[in-house]
Amino acid sequence: MFDDLDYSQPYASARSPVMGNNMVACSQPLAAQAGLDMLRRGGNAVDAAIAAAMVLTVVEPTGNGIGSDAFAIVWDGKKLQGLNASGRAPQAWTPEHFHGQSTMPQRGWGSVTVPGAVSAWVELSERYGKLPFATLAEPAIGYARDGYQVTPIIAELWQLGSQMLKSQPGFAECFMPEGKAPLAGEKIRLKDHARTLELIAQTKGEAFYRGELAEAIIAHGNANGSVMTLDDLATHTVDWIDTLSVPYAGAVIHELPPNGQGIATLAGLTMLEALGIGEHPVDSLETVHPVLEAMKLALADLNEHVADNEHMRLSSEHLLDVSYLMDRAGLVGEQAANPGHGSPKPGGTVYLSTADESGMMVSFIQSNYMGFGSGVVVPGTGISLQNRGAGFSLDPQHVNVVAPRKRPFHTIIPGFVMNTDGTPLMSFGLMGGPMQAQGHLQMMMRILRYKQNPQTAADAPRWRIESGLKVAVERSFDPQVVEGLRAKGHDVVVEAPRGVFAFGGAQIIQRTAHGYVGGTDPRKDGLVAAF
Repeated sequence: MFDDLDYSQPYASARSPVMGNNMVACSQPLAAQAGLDMLRRGGNAVDAAIAAAMVLTVVEPTGNGIGSDAFAIVWDGKKLQGLNASGRAPQAWTPEHFHGQSTMPQRGWGSVTVPGAVSAWVELSERYGKLPFATLAEPAIGYARDGYQVTPIIAELWQLGSQMLKSQPGFAECFMPEGKAPLAGEKIRLKDHARTLELIAQTKGEAFYRGELAEAIIAHGNANGSVMTLDDLATHTVDWIDTLSVPYAGAVIHELPPNGQGIATLAGLTMLEALGIGEHPVDSLETVHPVLEAMKLALADLNEHVADNEHMRLSSEHLLDVSYLMDRAGLVGEQAANPGHGSPKPGGTVYLSTADESGMMVSFIQSNYMGFGSGVVVPGTGISLQNRGAGFSLDPQHVNVVAPRKRPFHTIIPGFVMNTDGTPLMSFGLMGGPMQAQGHLQMMMRILRYKQNPQTAADAPRWRIESGLKVAVERSFDPQVVEGLRAKGHDVVVEAPRGVFAFGGAQIIQRTAHGYVGGTDPRKDGLVAAF
């Protein structure tokens, strides 16, 4: 049990870590309170996660929606279980279907794969939930029907998304009801959204995949050039899966296997151990430089080798082979490098975390991918659809090339940490597209190796690897470290800490001997709610 946390606050933040026996850490206060309400009503951590996730589709539509994908890791008190509820490509998505295009469409119906979030809510509820599924939807339905005030950060993102996507089918009708995006503090009602959630609650998702809502989705798609069919929706299934894990700093880090990018976090942390990271202060040049270089190596392998698990040419076990990663770590030098991938021998998102007094903990993430996703909204339903198809490649030689019923490469990843004695330690995650694997690594290094508490780890300045030698850092980064990185050959760009959340938004719940301690990212509107 990691009870020797440092509770000092060395970084600029008005937030303190929150303690309690039941906890929800979420990127939006209304969603966090909805989850906590389920716990007070006798529900468990899974009930809380589902209720919060449903509310987030209403109050944070800039990052997720009813047409999102989702993943989860659940500690049920005895076992750690992963859930992959990401959707697959339509049956008609052959490489020939995209003939003449050099890259996958990023917006519109041509980027929409089968949405999986609704199936995640249903599956989690049926396997683990205590409260009726319809009860879990009540807060979300209420906020959609009666309205809520838009928070400042979401208002900013809503404005940006509306400028880009107002011409997409159904978008303006749903998200620009008076011809514009809502302002911060302005109340908005999403009545179509409320009715759709009611149908999903009443039918336990059947209406979405095989009923009235499915028919509306496909009719709208057909009218706008989509080749998705009713059968594509009806045959959607989720996978209950085992996690991948590596030892790190006296604990065991767990991520889901591909089609997500969690494997890059595990590879990076293994290289940090090989490099002996931990001797110098966490924010020093002596620490930041080699950590950046190790993460570059992990991302290079990710981009080359990771795709739908059923289509991988190299197994996850090969990519995480310790001897291979020690060799990769050996490539880290005193100067910045632009590494290629290795070849081991064959052999915009919302994230939330919940925990209850019984010991159940949930790490849950759902996303429309690029902000509002595809920009497509099914008229009369409030269903905004993800654009996960943009994650495929059109290079016929690439492992992630598009194919019928194949899952695309995914950026969204829930994380979890276990103690070495098999007890749960932490549920954590970080929204933010390609930032996620990098953010997971930075937070785990801070909490597990340097003993920072969850709120401090969320407050800390972050870096983000771009491409080549380019690295972005937040303005709160030590200027001397920035100059030191430049002297080592890094092309460092100092960015504003907010904007479009280029540095992610974290939620963390850590178990201690006395209960839970939680942290939430100051870069978002979030809240840790507890009792």
